[in-house]
Amino acid sequence: MSRLVVLGGAESGVGAAVLAKVKGYDVFLSDKDKIKEEYAKTLREWQIPFEEGHHTGSLILNADEVVKSPGIPSTAPMVCALREQGTHIISEIEFAARFDNAKKICITGSNGKTTTTSLIHYLLKEAGLNVGLGGNIGKSYAFQVATEKHDYYVLEISSFQLDDIYDFRPDIAIITNITPDHLDRYDHNMENYVRAKFKITQNLRPEDCFIFDSDDAITIDHLSKIVLQARMLPFSQQKEVRQGAFLSGEQIVLRYGEDETRIYLEDLALGGKHNIYNSMAAALAAKASGIGDDVIRHSLKTFQAIEHRLEPVLNIKDVLYINDSKATNIDAAWYALECQTRPVVWIVGGTDKGNDYSILNKVVKDKVKAIVCLGVDNAKIHAAFEGMVGSDNIVDTLSAEDAVRAASGFAGKGDVVLLSPCCASFDLFKNYEDRGKKFKEAVRRL
Repeated sequence: MSRLVVLGGAESGVGAAVLAKVKGYDVFLSDKDKIKEEYAKTLREWQIPFEEGHHTGSLILNADEVVKSPGIPSTAPMVCALREQGTHIISEIEFAARFDNAKKICITGSNGKTTTTSLIHYLLKEAGLNVGLGGNIGKSYAFQVATEKHDYYVLEISSFQLDDIYDFRPDIAIITNITPDHLDRYDHNMENYVRAKFKITQNLRPEDCFIFDSDDAITIDHLSKIVLQARMLPFSQQKEVRQGAFLSGEQIVLRYGEDETRIYLEDLALGGKHNIYNSMAAALAAKASGIGDDVIRHSLKTFQAIEHRLEPVLNIKDVLYINDSKATNIDAAWYALECQTRPVVWIVGGTDKGNDYSILNKVVKDKVKAIVCLGVDNAKIHAAFEGMVGSDNIVDTLSAEDAVRAASGFAGKGDVVLLSPCCASFDLFKNYEDRGKKFKEAVRRL
């Protein structure tokens, strides 16, 4: 019986452990931190031995293979010890794919991947297909392979999940865009991060599809250096493409094989330039999956915004409050500000990832009337924007409650209060979901 050790006891690790148990492995899970009760309960129910709060070397270093959760960096001491002795380390998605022959549509990118993933999942469901949603969103892929049976999976995949894949292969791979993010995990080297994203394409065959943003300079530059066998389907708002999707006036044009389909921008449920890109990528994935034009049009029209991503919360005294807590980098915040048509009171701040705020200068000048900082250290935000909005129109807060109250003081009739933090959430919140939920609760208490 092969011994599999799982490092990390959250969604991904517990899913991998359950699948290993179902497939007859001698499985053990170890987490050097405390495991959340919901995950510990699952491990006990499946009778999977585990430890928390520490790693016991003798129980880990005897593994035939190790599944490493994406949150654990490759520089962690236990990971280094395993690599040193030559133990094979893989990711949960690599492990799960060994036991799954469903068609896989896999989405990565710096921004837009959650929206695009959710949109594709909705399109496939509306077409009546038996489809699972997983990866970096919802239930882990491995847990679904262990406990459910789907014909299709739509998987949002982070660069951390791609770091430890070898044979994993999507049928349709999508890169939404690539901008600087998580560089602390890639030796502050952009090329390492780009290569990690492109691992999603490494096993594509001629019958598979690669969908990508041909307006994204970083993506195109890397594509020019590699050879891919897959069918290429670019999407663009700047130029016409022979196969793929492009913008023609107020319409999206889809070209797939001999087919040409047109969709009016006014019929899209999601507004903003960035969501035109997301809708193009999703529509191409649907076309490549054999879904009819009527279903594609209807789905793009009726899709509901996802939680924490440009999610309208409430309209109070003609001020619209928007929760964009998932915007944890500069680019995501730029998209959120760019698509606003009303004056913005911007709630921003958190754990800085080495942000270069100058990229936002023009959009802040054009759109933002006041700034509410929500973070422990806001010096960089003050330095970047105080000259644009004035020192009286930028304040510091340490809770969602105070931030919402301060923002409502700045906001007048017809304005937008936008939480789009540009930063990670770990200085004041558990994660971006916790930040978004607390923001929404504070808005409702207004």
